[in-house]
Amino acid sequence: METIKKIYKSGLGPSSSHTMGPHRAAEIFATRTRNASRYRVTLYGSLAATGKGHHTDRAVTRGLSPKEVEIVWRPDIVKAFHPNGMLFEAFDTPAPQKGERPFDSWLVYSIGGGYLSTEEGEVPMGITPEGEVYPHNTMKEIMAYIDREGLSFWEYVEQCEDGSLWLYLGEMWQQMQQTIEEGLQDDRVIAGGLHLRSKAHQYYIRASAFKPSLQSRALVIAYALATSEQNACGGRIVTAPTCGSSGVLPAVLYHLKKNHGFSDREILRAMATAGLFANVIKTNASISGAEVGCQGEVGSACVMAAVASNQLFGGSPKQIEYAAEMAMEHNLGLTCDPLCGLVQIPCIERNAMAALRALDINIYAMMSDGRHIISFDKVVRTMKLTGKDIPSLYKETSLGGLALND
Repeated sequence: METIKKIYKSGLGPSSSHTMGPHRAAEIFATRTRNASRYRVTLYGSLAATGKGHHTDRAVTRGLSPKEVEIVWRPDIVKAFHPNGMLFEAFDTPAPQKGERPFDSWLVYSIGGGYLSTEEGEVPMGITPEGEVYPHNTMKEIMAYIDREGLSFWEYVEQCEDGSLWLYLGEMWQQMQQTIEEGLQDDRVIAGGLHLRSKAHQYYIRASAFKPSLQSRALVIAYALATSEQNACGGRIVTAPTCGSSGVLPAVLYHLKKNHGFSDREILRAMATAGLFANVIKTNASISGAEVGCQGEVGSACVMAAVASNQLFGGSPKQIEYAAEMAMEHNLGLTCDPLCGLVQIPCIERNAMAALRALDINIYAMMSDGRHIISFDKVVRTMKLTGKDIPSLYKETSLGGLALND
């Protein structure tokens, strides 16, 4: 598996696969075609179906700026390799001509979490270290190794990563906190046409009037809304593991720091473990809503938050793995059918509900001895198969389910 730094990336919302990935692809293509006079970019499948709501065209145009860019929308063509296909074409003439051909072209896919891939392999992200960092790809292999060596999950991560890991995670944690704090002060109508008003500020104020037993849960909701609303507005967030699911882990970690007194050092170690579990999901299944539905995004984020909180409260490796299994198991089949292709409904509320669920899962796992029948690896494989069986209209196309708004 690759470095967990690729799980956590700071960038602009609202979507890692529809905004961050296409923008990065555009910048790469612009660099290799500096002499181009203009560009044509064809968006296929899910990128075309919900690209306008996700600002995919703006992200691509910004990456190819200041050259002229023609966007072609083809939601009817779904490439076999991945639903999020993009064809970049560069032309050396200032205006379209009959029978013209591009002097360079690039077919690339935005595969989730800001990652890019061609049909030949993944496109390097420029985050060091590159290539395979972890000698194991499944949780069964990892747990056998750490049991033999007497390691915790975070110590295993530290052993495999380079010396810059903690500095990098520290920067990501600072950004997560900043995003929440900015979101808690925000009070506006979120752009996109749904006339959805941000709620984090109001919920934060109202939480102060609740009894202590309810106040902490109300604050978790406010924290999750704060990040998710900033993401929906195109603000800066940290993928965990995607933009659309970026509100879950930060909300839980911020809550545990503010209300339970965990230190930043402990938080970073929890982030390391959370990133490891997300890495196993990405390696063996997918974190792309367009590929497997929201179970791959919010489901994976719920896993990250559950294992992070379980480790902070002293869970054993078996209890942590159990928390991860439950978090994914109870998100199986979660569809991705956002209204108008916007990362707003049901996405924003869904982040808050997943954060609460992760904390409940932590309690359940802590009450157990960690023994259970279904392994984390098995539930990840099941999620992948379930994702393949979910009809495409429920996978980030806005053609079915809640997207059929009356």
